[in-house]
Amino acid sequence: MESFRPTHPWVAEGSRRVRFAIVGYFLSEWSDIVTFARRSEELGFDAYWANDHPNRSMDCWTLLAALARETERLRLMSLVSCVYYRSPYLLARQAADVDRVSNGRLVLGIGIGDDVPEFNQMCLPFPAVKERQQALEETLDIIQGLWQGAPFTYVGEHFRVQAATLSPSPVQEPRIPILIGGGGERVTLRQVALRADVSNFSPHEWSGGAYEPADVKRKYAALRRYCAEVGRPFDSVLRTHFTPLLTLAEDEHDLERKRKHARIPDPQLRSVPLFATTSQAVTHFQALADLGVQYFLAAINGRDEETVELLARKVMPAVCLAAADGT
Repeated sequence: MESFRPTHPWVAEGSRRVRFAIVGYFLSEWSDIVTFARRSEELGFDAYWANDHPNRSMDCWTLLAALARETERLRLMSLVSCVYYRSPYLLARQAADVDRVSNGRLVLGIGIGDDVPEFNQMCLPFPAVKERQQALEETLDIIQGLWQGAPFTYVGEHFRVQAATLSPSPVQEPRIPILIGGGGERVTLRQVALRADVSNFSPHEWSGGAYEPADVKRKYAALRRYCAEVGRPFDSVLRTHFTPLLTLAEDEHDLERKRKHARIPDPQLRSVPLFATTSQAVTHFQALADLGVQYFLAAINGRDEETVELLARKVMPAVCLAAADGT
């Protein structure tokens, strides 16, 4: 679509090098989060993200705004902001503010929401999947309309604004990148082709259910078809992959010790954490890169400093070198 050309410069970098983003799970204190994020920046990670789960962590947008002042280079992502937790206008406002405070480093990740207990705690109804998917489309239409700066009117089935204006607007050019979370092959990936800059899915039931290499391959084939249908270059979409929990060790003995004591996020859900030695992790990420993944998002226990260091110093360089060599 014309509105997505030219390809966002940050997305275009994906054709030249594999990149890694990171988040520190299980950190509740602000001092620990900012220390983790600053260390991630020092180690060369491309981005840090915030989950949008108000019942278990700091508010996503409060955290990103604070990190914008505490970091200099890191991209800041919402992964992903639920369309029901804020009005489209408020989400447009918060995203524009974080983009300004960070001097143009925001990636707006957005999703339909899946956490029923969290919806209940927030006193929100939990609509059917189709309705949530429609609400996501309307939210994106409103947000991007408001970001243009002129009075904007929109009447949808779920949301509406009347002659609304939003100022100041984002500073990033040509736009804030939009990430749509999920890998649904009938609706979500078509929404990506139509409305987003970034596709993200993972081996997790809330984010696409890409449990096997064949799943990744099939989903990229679907995304490629949808891009062709709308006349959009496939490589104008950054293809990212989320690891629900990454735990690394130098050898099998240490890895088994860490596996026994690992804290697994959302253990009641179907997801596939990765426990690996450094060499196994290189093989894992390189295999995904060979399938077309350009960008990896690794969730790490925020207390596991060893995994952060091994990922940055041994795994990332090896995967990036292999990608640069075309091997």
